[in-house]
Amino acid sequence: MDEQKSIVDLCPAPRVIEMIGGKWKLRILQILIFQGTKRFGELRRQVAGITQTMLTKQLRALEDDGLISRKVYAEVPPRVEYSPTNSGMDLMKMFEAMHQWWERNQAS
Repeated sequence: MDEQKSIVDLCPAPRVIEMIGGKWKLRILQILIFQGTKRFGELRRQVAGITQTMLTKQLRALEDDGLISRKVYAEVPPRVEYSPTNSGMDLMKMFEAMHQWWERNQAS
């Protein structure tokens, strides 16, 4: 029993869910991973229903967790672009697995 507890305690699932869970993060990551670098306004248009405040919050959280990077250009008006990091790109296989699961199970 102690061995089982230690395996559960070591499982990274809760932290992973915290990093990518919620209503918006997976959609934002999907766009950046499969479509590449995007500006804030482009992301806002592609993530239907998200507010500017919520998009900002989600982007900051993803950046803090090392899944996306933010690049600010010294222009007027300032241009900010978001891109997936290498860690973020590692999630591509997860998205592909979800797609394959959907294909296998959507008729169920």
